[in-house]
Amino acid sequence: MTTILRRKKEHYKLRCFGCKALYDIDDYGKFYRCAKCGNLLEVKRDTFWLREDIDKTLLRYPEGVWRYFDLIPLWEESNIVTLGEGNTNLIDCKNLARVFGIKSLHVKFEGLNPTGSFKDRGMTAGVSKAVELGYKMVMCASTGNTSASLAAYSARANLQCIVLVPKGKIAMGKIAQAIAYGAKIYQVDGNFDDSLRMASKICEQNNKILLLNSLNPFRIEGQKTVAFEIVEQLGRTVPDVVVLPVGNGGNITAVWKGFSEIFEIGLESTVGRHIGERPPKLIGIQAEGAAPIAKAFKKGLRDSFEPVEDPHTEASAINIGSPVSWMKALAAIYESGGRSDSVTDDEIFAAQKLLASTEGIFVEPASAAPIAYISKVSRAREAFAKEFEELTNSNVVCICTGNGLKDPNALLKGMKPDQLETISAEESSLQKVLA
Repeated sequence: MTTILRRKKEHYKLRCFGCKALYDIDDYGKFYRCAKCGNLLEVKRDTFWLREDIDKTLLRYPEGVWRYFDLIPLWEESNIVTLGEGNTNLIDCKNLARVFGIKSLHVKFEGLNPTGSFKDRGMTAGVSKAVELGYKMVMCASTGNTSASLAAYSARANLQCIVLVPKGKIAMGKIAQAIAYGAKIYQVDGNFDDSLRMASKICEQNNKILLLNSLNPFRIEGQKTVAFEIVEQLGRTVPDVVVLPVGNGGNITAVWKGFSEIFEIGLESTVGRHIGERPPKLIGIQAEGAAPIAKAFKKGLRDSFEPVEDPHTEASAINIGSPVSWMKALAAIYESGGRSDSVTDDEIFAAQKLLASTEGIFVEPASAAPIAYISKVSRAREAFAKEFEELTNSNVVCICTGNGLKDPNALLKGMKPDQLETISAEESSLQKVLA
C-alpha cells in the first residue's frame, strides 16, 4: 500500500450540508443526519493533501468506477464489491443534434451498467463501504432501480438485502431483478416517500442495518465518477451544459460534486488537460406530475420547497414528491448557474421514441426527460429564446440514467394497434404490405 493510502482516512470527514458540523467518517450508520441541525451529511476531503500527490496516485485502474479509487473514501482495496460498473458509452448524437438545431449533443448512456442503471455507480461504493464497516444487512426504499442495484451488489457481497417499494408503482422489470438477486421485498401501501420514511426510521433505530438510499453520502461518492468519465471521453474537456433527470436529488448532487472536484483538486493535470474555465451548467429535469425541485427553482427558492403530496408520472423512476436531497439538488443547480424545468409525460414518451428511432438508444421513460426538455426548447424557440441560444452554442451532454428494457410496458401502453400488424404466413401477404 502506498504512502498516500496509509494517510487516506485521516483526511476525510463527514460534514453537515447545512451547519457544516464535522463527524468521523466511519461513524456513518450510527446516525444518518446532523445531530445539531438534522440536515443531510456529505463527504468532505482535505483538498490540499490530495493535490500534493495527485500525479503519483490517481487513476490506478484502467477503467470503471474504481479507476478513481483514490477519490473515493474506501480505505482497503480488498473491500471493493464490483460488477464492472462504469465506463459507460458516451454517444455522439449527431442525428438528434441536427433535429434540434444545436451545436453538439452527446448521450452518456448509464443504462449500460451491470443492472441497467446509474445506481450501480453509487451502489458499488455504498456496498463496499458497508462491507468495510462490518455490516451484514442493508436496506433501501425504491422506485425500482435502487432495489435492483442494491439487491445485485448485496448478492455479490453476501449481505442480506431488504427492499421497500410502493405498491403498484414500480416497473415489473425492476422488481423482477430484485427478486432474482434474492432480496427480501416488501410492498408498502403508500408512495415512495412513505417507503423511505419507514426505511430511514428502522435503520436509525437498528444500527445493524445500513440504509443505502441516495441520502447515504458514500453512494454520492460512487455516482460522482460519471463526471470524471465524461471529461475523459470528451478528449479531456469539460462540457458546457449537462442535462439530467431529477427524482430524489442524489444524482444531480453527485454530478455537481464530480465536476467541482475536477477543479478543486486540480484534476485538470490528469483528467482534463484542455479544461474550460468553469464546471458545466446543470439542468435538472422533472416530470410535470412530480416536480417539486423545478417549482422551487422557478420561485427562486433555495432553502425551502413544497412537497408534492400525491406525485404521479408514468416515468416511475422519478415519481417522487418529497426528494430527500432537495437542498443539495437546488444548491447544485444554483451553484452551477443552471436551472430546472419540467416536462409532461407525453413529451417524455415522444422523446423516448425519438431518441431510439434517430440514434438507436433505448432508454427508460425517466431517462428521456432531458431529451424531452431539449425538444421542448427547440420546438418553442421564441418562448425559450435564451435557453435555445445557450444550447445552440454549447457542447451538451444528456445523462440518460436507465435502460429501456427496465420498463418496456410503459412504451407499449401508448402503442397504436397498427404499429404491430399481423399478416398471414404467405409471401404474397408480405409483398402486399411492402408494395
